[in-house]
Amino acid sequence: MKPFMTKQKPAILEEIFAQKKREVQWRKAKAPLGILIEQAQELLPAPDFCNAIRNTQNKHQSPALIAEIKYASPAKGNFNLAIPPLELAELYVKNGAAAISVLTDETYFHGHLDNLRQISSHFPNVPTLCKDFIFDPYQIYEARAAGASAVLLIASMLSEKELNTLQQLCRDIGLTALIEVHNVLELEKALSCNPAIIGINNRNLHDFSVSLDTCMQLRPYIPPDIMTVAESGIKSVAEVKQLARAGFDAILVGEALVTEANIG
Repeated sequence: MKPFMTKQKPAILEEIFAQKKREVQWRKAKAPLGILIEQAQELLPAPDFCNAIRNTQNKHQSPALIAEIKYASPAKGNFNLAIPPLELAELYVKNGAAAISVLTDETYFHGHLDNLRQISSHFPNVPTLCKDFIFDPYQIYEARAAGASAVLLIASMLSEKELNTLQQLCRDIGLTALIEVHNVLELEKALSCNPAIIGINNRNLHDFSVSLDTCMQLRPYIPPDIMTVAESGIKSVAEVKQLARAGFDAILVGEALVTEANIG
């Protein structure tokens, strides 16, 4: 397990979070927290993210698919995807996705919070995951006001106290917190929060290499009552079957879908 024990934070995440903190300050000035809380309270309850995964998994006897709206990444640059977000979401829903992950970071992933708002509004019964770099309660309310059912919390960039605080806020306002880990130390931190669902990211955030060994080595340490999601680098049916045998409830796939000629 030694390769998974590092405490060092990847430089790219440090850069992204620094930029994100500047952006959140700008957004707070434009839309005070009180307005977001009012907007969130006006919405109907969000679809249950975990239930959607569980129901799809039981129906098909295989890991549920969380399909991602993704237009770029720091590692691969722009994917030059011409299809608009809502049209892409329609393809995902039509072809059996249990939930839709929407990257909302603009600077590094060419996403937007409006994409989440549009998709959540158009598909009110399909859970959406706000996938961003979240560290502030303001962002939790932002995601809920945009219609999200769940948000991503990255354990490597949050203290145990921050992780607990943000997850509790999610529970209070009807969101699911998908806590993402990359190694044993982060997993221990995540488990201390008594999470409903954990995502294991196969991508090495130092050099962006991908290995399913990360999922395989960390999965046995997660109790069976906690749902698990395999993230990053999943490209084939054989890999999905491998993850199913390891006990994963869902897979999160973005790049392998958006770079396909026939996405459906």
